[in-house]
Amino acid sequence: MTVERTENPRAQIGVTGLAVMGSNIARNFARHGHTVALHNRSVAKTDALLEAHGDDGDFVRTETIDEFVAALQKPRRVLIMVKAGEATDAVIEELANAMEPGDIIIDGGNALYTDTIRREASLRERGLHFVGAGISGGEEGALNGPSIMPGGPTESYEALGPLLESISAHVDGTPCCTHIGPDGSGHFVKMVHNGIEYADMQLIGEAYNLLRDALGYDATTIADVFSEWNTGTLESYLIEITADVLRQTDATTGKPLVDVIVDAAEQKGTGRWTVKSALDLGVPVTGIAEAVFARALSGSRTQRAAARGLASGTLGDKPADAAQFTEDIRRALYASKIVAYAQGFDQIAAGSAEYGWDVDRAALATIWRGGCIIRAQFLNRIKEAYDADPQLPSLILAPYFREAIEAGIDSWRRVVATATMLGIPIPAFASSLSYYDGLRAERLPAALTQGQRDFFGAHTYERIDADGKFHTLWSGDRSEIRA
Repeated sequence: MTVERTENPRAQIGVTGLAVMGSNIARNFARHGHTVALHNRSVAKTDALLEAHGDDGDFVRTETIDEFVAALQKPRRVLIMVKAGEATDAVIEELANAMEPGDIIIDGGNALYTDTIRREASLRERGLHFVGAGISGGEEGALNGPSIMPGGPTESYEALGPLLESISAHVDGTPCCTHIGPDGSGHFVKMVHNGIEYADMQLIGEAYNLLRDALGYDATTIADVFSEWNTGTLESYLIEITADVLRQTDATTGKPLVDVIVDAAEQKGTGRWTVKSALDLGVPVTGIAEAVFARALSGSRTQRAAARGLASGTLGDKPADAAQFTEDIRRALYASKIVAYAQGFDQIAAGSAEYGWDVDRAALATIWRGGCIIRAQFLNRIKEAYDADPQLPSLILAPYFREAIEAGIDSWRRVVATATMLGIPIPAFASSLSYYDGLRAERLPAALTQGQRDFFGAHTYERIDADGKFHTLWSGDRSEIRA
């Protein structure tokens, strides 16, 4: 271990913002042989990191931004790990004033991608490189190997990429880090990653709810079910930790911890950002949207308390064959998961086209296989699908996923029907099935919608047997004219 205060530019990377994520990333760099300059607004945090983990590698202790920048080799590379928003802008401005053309500022927080586009353009005018890097994996991933999604100028990745790849998770020898594309692309795909994560968690929650309320399983039994599912096609980090959470016993009451946690899920905003962006892009991400709304509903505690005891109507019977219904839930979960990922990758394609990013969806699936929260065996299949057809219109159309849904469609329908008859809310399961049915439908009721729009607003419509736009003179003789 070497810890010193110096103006000799020998650090390969600097990290400012030494809360848990920033500290763990800094330690990860040091463990991989990189000399790391440390900076925090409160020097006490820098000293606390060095006191507890200084033997992880080679650190340079700094107190001021000028001292911090002076400790870095050129081109200087600084990773910002501070709270998104105004705090990020303030740190960027302070760094930019102390840096020189060609230096690189990396924002590793969960920034809104439009902010990243703005920041990249502003710093480019000053001759600086700005990289918005999505980092997934939480505190553990930050320390032991996250999935990293850096955007920004291609030339910046030449200097930055080897460092990021070295600390990222690796699967089959391949780093879970790649250059995503220009300006805000890295933070955009991280945003959608988080949206998919919302959907994945909601689907798992609905499966848990069905096992509990439709079959009467206790937490330990449900944990065993999830552990079994984690040995097959559903193998993933989220399924694995679900079993761990369900097995945890509360020290105070002796009950399963899940039974004493208040059923109100919080959110930090990336799920909402995903849905807002999808609306702007015109992409239906129904599974992600329902997951966001389900969290909002869970948090509507006043309304929920007032609504307890409302009529349920006549409820159906619980499934007679518990083993069969458990298998139905597994298949429905897998099919709904396919829809959530398909919708997320559709949004990435739409965002890439809108902003000219040229995002490689197969590469994304590759770097999401390890380190990140949604890492799963499943992602190998997604990589294969986009490798085979980079322009795949929908993930659902890839042979593997099409066959998987066909194998589970009857189970999926039984689960949605049974849950409805039992009064068990399953918004993500149900909306995913409706999306699938809408996608495969030969004809949708949108024809009527367009007729209504033409009636009250002269918005025109297209015909199935002629080219061009048409309008019916609804207030006149109701003849049709070309628009």
